[in-house]
Amino acid sequence: MKHNGLFITFEGVEGCGKSTQVRLLADAIEAQGYTVLRTREPGGPPIAEKIRALLLDPANTEMLPETEALLYMASRAQHTGERILPALRRGQVVVCDRYYDSTLAYQGAARKLSERAIRAQITFATFGLVPAATILIDLPVEVGLGRIDPIRADRLEREDLAFHQRVRQGFLDVAKVEPQRYLVVDGQEKIEELHLRIKRHVYPLLQKMEL
Repeated sequence: MKHNGLFITFEGVEGCGKSTQVRLLADAIEAQGYTVLRTREPGGPPIAEKIRALLLDPANTEMLPETEALLYMASRAQHTGERILPALRRGQVVVCDRYYDSTLAYQGAARKLSERAIRAQITFATFGLVPAATILIDLPVEVGLGRIDPIRADRLEREDLAFHQRVRQGFLDVAKVEPQRYLVVDGQEKIEELHLRIKRHVYPLLQKMEL
């Protein structure tokens, strides 16, 4: 997928601190003079946000894993086509809280759906787009879940411990397969230390872009 921008994604288990690091990195890059689109999955444009509401609603306990996976793909296709690709073609930096690696971890490793089928759907839903860099904030699931208010927890956050442990291992497995794309950091480090580590990884990629 040809474009002049830079696509950076963040991944990790629930409560790992992705949203904080996404915000810090986006703000830092913007301060360097780049135009930044900060976004999230599932979500982004209005259609994708409506799908997000369906996916995360705790009331939807009857949702099948196959339905879940396809809804994520539908949201991703709309998000990628409407928001991410246009921004990249304009030469912008896109920083996204989750992308397709989450589907490999959650619906693949944790729900035990076919990885081959998921990867085929990913290629279709992303128009072949691959992030330039993916930051995995690794954290013991007990720590991450302990940061979440159980009353406000969404449908996936309410899954059992074994589910979230499979998710964590799924992310680590993907990172091993694509080490050239992944930076794995310790989510138990201090917020500012993590931010500096991430900036050191991303800034060389920025230098290859034209302002």
